[in-house]
Amino acid sequence: MPLKEKPTALDKAMATVCELCPVCLHARYHQKGLVYDFVTRIEEDVCPFCRAYERVHGQKAHEKR
Repeated sequence: MPLKEKPTALDKAMATVCELCPVCLHARYHQKGLVYDFVTRIEEDVCPFCRAYERVHGQKAHEKR
């Protein structure tokens, strides 16, 4: 997904929270299971940190980097 706008400082700060989140870290590392399913379902609609992660990095919070 190409970035439309340059991420703001707030986006970067919020993305850092997602990078350090134990739930998202687990989902990125294991790529399966209950935690992975949970993250894939909440990241777009509920979690502002996951949305910021996608804006900054150009990929979903559950995808491996």
